[in-house]
Amino acid sequence: MAQRFTSFDGVRISYQEWGRPTAAPPVILHHGFAVDARTNWVLPGIVDALASAGRHVVAPDARGHGASDKPTDPARYGEATMARDLTALLDRLGAAEADLVGYSMGGVVAAITAVTDRRVRRLVIGGVAASLAEQGGVDSGVLPRSEVIAVLLADNPATVATSPALAFRTLADAAGADRRALAAQITAAHHAPIPLREITAETLVLTGRDDPFAARPEVLAAAIPRARFHQVPGDHLGAVRDPTFAASVVDFLTAPGGAHRTHPAGRAIAP
Repeated sequence: MAQRFTSFDGVRISYQEWGRPTAAPPVILHHGFAVDARTNWVLPGIVDALASAGRHVVAPDARGHGASDKPTDPARYGEATMARDLTALLDRLGAAEADLVGYSMGGVVAAITAVTDRRVRRLVIGGVAASLAEQGGVDSGVLPRSEVIAVLLADNPATVATSPALAFRTLADAAGADRRALAAQITAAHHAPIPLREITAETLVLTGRDDPFAARPEVLAAAIPRARFHQVPGDHLGAVRDPTFAASVVDFLTAPGGAHRTHPAGRAIAP
């Protein structure tokens, strides 16, 4: 059953838990843009895979998404703001350490959180790569933010039927999302330098081979001191649904420290 807490600025954040606290740190899953925890983590089997491995799993719905509050003022959004929500969630859980997994928008949130909160032990950044190091966010060159906003706010969907951003509106409508809240988040999306060198967590950059939003994962892995990268089949929407994505997350988060060997260029290989 979903629970709620009030974050630092009064926005109420919904989250769900699976399993019970153990000696291992909880695994926090932060979803991507326009979806929610159920769509990003439950339906693809990632929650089940982690729970079956004996991990306590916690997945929030980001502000503006799912069952969390949905303000429409861009000043209430941005990945740095969502990172503060994650810190508030860790405080609520009373976690001394946590493993953190983020996808796409959630990957940006996870990286910012790992910079500012030393409780992050292991970090998985999915669905974003070189642009996080070079632009400080999801690659705006692949799909301009203005295009996504126009598609989300169009009164008549027929007027945006040929837009390359149509998939985001389709995702939003399928999830019953508030498109005005999503447009506010896109308006405030993070595109500023992130001091990735300050991340102390052991890190896995996990991307789809055909994901245009996650090109050149080796660049991001090289920007984080204790990082490696691994690619799975799929594009931006498909990679997280490929069974090898869940298997890679479980392998990385459950392996003993240092047991996951790394290719000289940063690519993860089987131990």
